[in-house]
Amino acid sequence: MVTAVYSHPDCLLHVTPPGHAEQVARIEAVETALAAPDFAALDRRAAPLGDVADILRCHPQRYVDRIRAAVPEEGSVQLDPDTHVSPGSWNAALRGVGGICAAVDAVLAGEVSNAFVACRPPGHHAEVESPMGFCLFGNVAIAARRALDHHGLSRVAIVDFDVHHGNGTQDLLWNESRTLFCSSHQMPLYPGTGAAKERGVCGNVLNLPLAPETGGAEMREAYERVILPAVDAFQPELLLISAGFDAHLADPLAQLEWQVADFEWLTGKLCDLADRHCDGRVVSTLEGGYDLQALAASAAAHVQGLMERGG
Repeated sequence: MVTAVYSHPDCLLHVTPPGHAEQVARIEAVETALAAPDFAALDRRAAPLGDVADILRCHPQRYVDRIRAAVPEEGSVQLDPDTHVSPGSWNAALRGVGGICAAVDAVLAGEVSNAFVACRPPGHHAEVESPMGFCLFGNVAIAARRALDHHGLSRVAIVDFDVHHGNGTQDLLWNESRTLFCSSHQMPLYPGTGAAKERGVCGNVLNLPLAPETGGAEMREAYERVILPAVDAFQPELLLISAGFDAHLADPLAQLEWQVADFEWLTGKLCDLADRHCDGRVVSTLEGGYDLQALAASAAAHVQGLMERGG
């Protein structure tokens, strides 16, 4: 089998104000990197529009209605200090939801070995009723709930290696005993959550705060000591990844010091766990990463790692 990549031109129509970090050029950089000859074997699929019924597994109808009503006919509307919507934002957000849900369906059906969802806006900061940090809907949490409720899985693990804590995913799954949410992130840093003491109602949350200037060697030791054993013990039937590449040394929004090789190493380790427990079933979705060159190189290394297992 092969690795699938889900994307859609609608994700280019979510337009943020000039100078905004979460810009159209991010997805263009990733798509350019994945257009290289090394990625010719990818199964390229159009991300469908997400079903609101899937969103409602995590967000209430009143929140969905509020986001849709906020989308302007022209220009840009600011939802919080960091999060904006433009006329194309609703469809772009639905492509992110639809892409990751379709990826879960395809991986669980055995159509593809694993998948990467190259859509924007990202999702891991969106809380139950709050858009935050460039995010509108909690894509990876929605995908976890689809795997559990629609496909009948019993255990889904999520690993979030974005440099910012996935507060939204944590909020959406705080009471969900069938999931294990693990997040590594710089602390202190936006959004200010993610302390190790935050464990979820069922002990289903595992936070790994990392000090500024933490490099790859320290990250690898911390993962080997904390997150990888926890996922191994959980024995997931599906592994989801919130793949943010803003822990890279070059990223302008944080101060971790990872290199491309560190994302490659981490992808391999997560795939090892998926091979051990869930027949290699991995679905990864793009979160952060704001230096375009570092984002492109890191995302390419991540997808290359998935392809090595998917082939």
